[in-house]
Amino acid sequence: MEVTKKPVIKSIPYEEFQDNETLEKIIQELNAGGVNVVVGALDTLIDWGRSNSLWPLTFATSCCGIEFMAVCAARYDIARFGFEVTRNSPRQADVILVSGTITHKMAPVLRRLYDQMADPKYVVAVGGCAVSGGPFRKSYHVVQGVDQILPVDVYVPGCPPRPEAFLYGMMQLQRKVKIEKFFGGVNRKMKNEDMKNEE
Repeated sequence: MEVTKKPVIKSIPYEEFQDNETLEKIIQELNAGGVNVVVGALDTLIDWGRSNSLWPLTFATSCCGIEFMAVCAARYDIARFGFEVTRNSPRQADVILVSGTITHKMAPVLRRLYDQMADPKYVVAVGGCAVSGGPFRKSYHVVQGVDQILPVDVYVPGCPPRPEAFLYGMMQLQRKVKIEKFFGGVNRKMKNEDMKNEE
């Protein structure tokens, strides 16, 4: 679809918009006149705010939960990165940190919590049990990786992972959030059929 009629805005010549030089010239003129102008994409601003205010859902089932408590305490201080607002309700959380063993009996509960979270939502698999079953690999009662029931965004290996690894995994999630497209585009791992259904 082509827009043939362009809106007329005073002092902005459309014919010179072959590149960004015209816009930069206007910004320089404004800055020279004492007006401070910052130009950027609104997506960048929104993603910066979202990446620095991820609210994790408190969900821990075993020893990785102790590491989650340690990373929230004063020594490692997860609040430095904006993750300190842990929520007990999935409706107020942005990211679910699956810390620990997920049994087949717990899997439907975890999936229900994930479904109750508002979009956009993220999943971090913390520890060997959540990543691949850990020491319970090939056992009858443990889910062999939480990615069998949830779409995982970041994996944090270890048994249990150190708080530094926990923080590194959260920083990787921050990087992922910062490059998302808030206005248009695909934010999640969607298949082509899902995108056609939404259109």
